Amino acid sequence: MTTRFEPETRFEVAPVPAVPFRGTQETELDRLKARLLQEWLQQTPDEQLYAPLRRAANEAAALAWFTPFPLLFFPGLLEEKARAALQQGARQRYIRNRSESLLEEAAA
Repeated sequence: MTTRFEPETRFEVAPVPAVPFRGTQETELDRLKARLLQEWLQQTPDEQLYAPLRRAANEAAALAWFTPFPLLFFPGLLEEKARAALQQGARQRYIRNRSESLLEEAAA
């Protein structure tokens, strides 16, 4: 049995990044996040809500990266997350005040 080999086939392999490079968009998103977060912080008199609002901004930015147009989707995502954080803060404040008044009544 004689062996026959076909002509060699070569391929040029160039690595393809899993996610396109978004360096400029990342910088723009960071600027947009900082500006919009600052607006939310200025409208919020309760400093205890600053940390939840910052978390909301970070979550919104992370979710925005999964969209085809992160700069377009970010403001809406931030608004949704920030409103949820403020509602949660108000609910916690209500529960805390209610618990304190119940404890005062029980102690009296």
